[in-house]
Amino acid sequence: MEHFYTLQGEGVHTGKAAYFIRLGGCDVGCVWCDVKDSWDGGKHPLWKIEDLVTTVKQTPAQIVVITGGEPLMHDLAALTKALHDAGLRTHIETSGSSPLSGELDWITLSPKKFKAPLPEVLPQAQELKIVVFNGSDFAWAEDWAAKVSPQCKLFLQPEWSKAEQMTPLIVDYIKAHPQWQLSLQTHKYINVP
Repeated sequence: MEHFYTLQGEGVHTGKAAYFIRLGGCDVGCVWCDVKDSWDGGKHPLWKIEDLVTTVKQTPAQIVVITGGEPLMHDLAALTKALHDAGLRTHIETSGSSPLSGELDWITLSPKKFKAPLPEVLPQAQELKIVVFNGSDFAWAEDWAAKVSPQCKLFLQPEWSKAEQMTPLIVDYIKAHPQWQLSLQTHKYINVP
C-alpha cells in the first residue's frame, strides 16, 4: 500500500528510525482501524521486491517494519530474505490471524477481537500490544498475556480516538499490574507518518 522512512511510534522500539512497508489486504477489519485504505489489497500497485529493497537501502534504515493491513496474509519469505540479505532487521506488526512466514527478527502481536490469533503465533511473539478501546479490554488483555511466552513484553495502548478517556485508566491499571507497560502512538503526537 505504501512505504516510508520514519520513526517507530509504538512499543519496545519507540523512537528508533525504521522503514515501514505497509502491505495491502486485511481480513480482520477493526472498526477503529486508522488505515482502512489498506483493507483492499487489490487497490494498490505491486512492487518488485528488489525495487523495494533498493529503495530502503537509499536510506540509512537498519530496521524494516512490515505492517498492514494484515501482513501475514502474504507469504513474507522472499521479502524478508531479501531484506536480511541486504543487512536489514525485519520487524512485523500483526494480529497473528494468519500463519507466520519469513525471517522475522521481532514480532509484535496485536490480537483483535474480530479475528483471533492462531495458537502457533502466540509463543513466537516478543511483544504483545493490546489496544484499549473500553474498560473490558483489561481482562481481555490478561487472557492474551497468559498465552504468550513469559519473556514477551506486555503493552497497553489507548485507541487513538479514545486516548483522552482511556489513558488515565491504563495508567492506573499499570500501576496496579506493573508487568504491563504503556505504549502511546508517539508518531501521531509528533506528526510524522
